[in-house]
Amino acid sequence: MRRLRRAKIVATVGPASSSPQMLKALFEAGVDTFRLNFSHGVQEDHARVHAAIRALEAETGRPIGILQDLQGPKIRVGVVRDGGLVVAPGDKIAFTLNGGSGEKDQIPLRHPEIFAAVEPGHQLLIDDGRVRVRVTSPGAERIEAEVLVGGVISNRKGVNLPGTVLDLSPLTEKDRADLAFGLELGVDWVALSFVQRASDVLEARGLIGDRAGVMSKIEKPAALDHIEEIIRLSDAIMVARGDLGVEIPHEDVPGRQKELIRACRLAVKPVIVATQMLDSMVAAPTPTRAEASDVATAIYDGADAVMLSAESATGAYPRETVEMMARIISSTERHKLYPQIIKATEPDVETTPPHAVAAAAADLAEAIGAPAIVAFTSSGTTAARIARKRPPIPILAMTTEVATARRLSLLWGAHSVLSDVVRTYDDMVEKAGACAIAEGFAKRADLIVVVCGIPFAVAGTTNNLRVVQL
Repeated sequence: MRRLRRAKIVATVGPASSSPQMLKALFEAGVDTFRLNFSHGVQEDHARVHAAIRALEAETGRPIGILQDLQGPKIRVGVVRDGGLVVAPGDKIAFTLNGGSGEKDQIPLRHPEIFAAVEPGHQLLIDDGRVRVRVTSPGAERIEAEVLVGGVISNRKGVNLPGTVLDLSPLTEKDRADLAFGLELGVDWVALSFVQRASDVLEARGLIGDRAGVMSKIEKPAALDHIEEIIRLSDAIMVARGDLGVEIPHEDVPGRQKELIRACRLAVKPVIVATQMLDSMVAAPTPTRAEASDVATAIYDGADAVMLSAESATGAYPRETVEMMARIISSTERHKLYPQIIKATEPDVETTPPHAVAAAAADLAEAIGAPAIVAFTSSGTTAARIARKRPPIPILAMTTEVATARRLSLLWGAHSVLSDVVRTYDDMVEKAGACAIAEGFAKRADLIVVVCGIPFAVAGTTNNLRVVQL
C-alpha cells in the first residue's frame, strides 16, 4: 500500500479504535504509526492491540510502527473541602506537603520536589491553567501563594509549574513497569513524558538501549532551554503542544513549533506535531477551518508526522478523522507554494561525505526526473539524511532489519521495504531496480538514483551514489 503523500499520520488507539476491524480501517485510511497511550488502559489491553497491529502488518505486508507513550509523573493537588474550592484573584491560599484539611490555607500537595524547588514569583497552574497562582512564600512543608486567575480548584486536578525545574525523573515506577512490558512486546518507539533536561533522555536510554527508538516529548519550558542536547540524544521528537501550550504563552507556541521542526531537520531526527489537531472531530464529522489550517501549517513547516489523540482514541469519527488528515496533507503537499516554502526552511547540509552524498542524491534525482530514490539503509540514517532535503521524489528505503522498516514508518517521504542481504555492488543494483518496479515506483527504462554505504550493512556509511537505468 503506497501512500501518495510524504508526511506521515500517527493515530492514538483507544476504545473507539482498538478492535482489529477498526485498526485495519484506520490503516487503510492512512495511519502509518499507531500510538499506545499508557496513561490509559491496562497492559493487557495494550497487548491485545499490539497483537492486532502485528497481525494486520502480516496481512498487508507493510511495516507498521507502534509508539508506546509513557504516562510520566503526574503532579496533582489532593482532596479539597467539598470537592472544590472557589478562589478569586487576590485571594491568599497555601499548599501543604503533609496533612492538610483541604481548606484554602491547607490545600494538600504531596510532591516534596515542588517544595524543594519553588521560589518566590514562580507560578503554579492548576487544571491546565484555569487557575493560576503566584508563590509569595515558599517553605519546606508549606507554600503560600496569591491567586492571579480565579476559578475552582477541584480534587486531584493537575498542576503545572512552568518556571520551575523539578528534581524529578521522567520515569515513575509505573513507567518502568510499562516500559519493560512494552519492550517485551516489541514496540518500535518509546515516548518520554516530562523531559526537562538531557539527563532525562540518558536515563531512559540506559533502560531502552537499542530495542526501540527514544522519542522525547517537548512539553516543558525547561526542555526548550536544553533543546539541542535533548534532540542530539533522542531518536525523535514530539512537539506536545497541549502541556507546552499551558506552560508557555499561547502566542509563542507556533514559533516554537517552527523552531523545533527546523532543529530536528538539521539534526536528521523525525519530528511529530501533536495535540488537538482536529479536535472538533471528536464529536463532529468535519473539522473547523482553523483546524485544517493547523494541520496544513505543520506540513508547510516540514514536520515528519502529525498526530491524532482523542480524535482517534475516543472520538465518534475515527476513520473519517484519519481520512480528513490524509486529505489535508495531500492537498497541502500538492499546493504550488509548498516546494518554495519547504525550500526556504531547508537547513544547511553538514560538511561530511554521508550528508553531502544524501543531499546530492536528492538534487540529482530531481534534476533527471527520477521517479524514486532507492536508499539501502540498515539503521534508517541514510533514508533520514535524504528526507532532510524534503525532495519531491519518493524515498524507497530498503532494509534487512524489521525494526528499521517499522521505525521508518514515521519518517517523511519514506516507503520502507524489507530486503534480503546485499552482498555485492551488482546485487545492490539488481535489487534496487526490481524493488522500485515491484513497489510501483518505476517502470522499465526509467532512471532511478540509488544510495548506499560501502561496505554494505554498516550503519552510517552513506558514501555511494549511482544512477541506474532499469
